[in-house]
Amino acid sequence: MLDAMYRISAALLMACVLTLASGCGTAPGKPQTLSPAEVAALEDRVRGRWQAIIDRDFEAAYEFASPNYRAVFSKSMFIRNFSYSLDWQLTAVEVLAYDAEAAVASVAVRVMSKPIKQTSVSAQFGFMPSTVRERWVSINGEWWHSASG
Repeated sequence: MLDAMYRISAALLMACVLTLASGCGTAPGKPQTLSPAEVAALEDRVRGRWQAIIDRDFEAAYEFASPNYRAVFSKSMFIRNFSYSLDWQLTAVEVLAYDAEAAVASVAVRVMSKPIKQTSVSAQFGFMPSTVRERWVSINGEWWHSASG
């Protein structure tokens, strides 16, 4: 009799633990995926930032940086990170993943780049494809480029 009660108690305890654990993985009210409208808004922000970079309007590109980044790094410090020696072409933007709890999306940006000053070696290759992986964070419904990570 004692053995049967122990088994029932253990089974009830395990059921309670599993029920509680299943509810811990998601935050209530937060969707685990982005809606098509949210994906479109994010892709528009990514394209806007890259168009500013392509146009060498680094001051405009700075405005896409997260508020936390801009609180630490000045516009002039940001601008020094860029090279004037490359031409870029944006070819694709793809949202790869979304972490709802952190409100962070991982984005693949596909670009073609070539040196502005052609050397005999670089002239042989022309534009070279590359994929840049970026993190974008959603703050109060607005997407911001995250320099971390």
